[in-house]
Amino acid sequence: MITDLVQIRLLGEKKRDENERFRRHMKRHDHSDRILRRIAEGIEEQIDCTVCANCCRVATVKVSQRDVERLARHLGIAPAAFRAEYTTQSEDEGAILRRTEETGCVFLDGTACTVYDARPETCQRFPHVVRGNGSIASRMWQFIDRACYCPIVYNALEAFKVETNFRR
Repeated sequence: MITDLVQIRLLGEKKRDENERFRRHMKRHDHSDRILRRIAEGIEEQIDCTVCANCCRVATVKVSQRDVERLARHLGIAPAAFRAEYTTQSEDEGAILRRTEETGCVFLDGTACTVYDARPETCQRFPHVVRGNGSIASRMWQFIDRACYCPIVYNALEAFKVETNFRR
């Protein structure tokens, strides 16, 4: 199990082409989602996301209207005030949480989420290996980039390759 973030970044980038091939392999072959989920659950149990929080420093967080309402209520402000103060518009994703290059998400304090109990749906489900819409194979496109910054995704992909007898 690799958890060092520098190694994850380097290996994730080094294996980007291999992971693309693995994604195509997964789409062409039938694999038991139940087995892959069990593998991913085992990996998630071994890694404490609240110690890492690298996703909060690296990834953008798209927010839905429901997320805005929940977060505004949690902070005791109006949804319009929340949007003005804590979100920005992305060409690709629409409304996203504000972030800085230095610290990442506006709500990240060290490795702690200051709005954890009200965090957006995408944060609740991250890294979307065990919990997500559709099969693991259908979400595989998301994992290639995430394998460069998330220890759970990196290790899950490596374990999936072994389970599915993927030829590197």
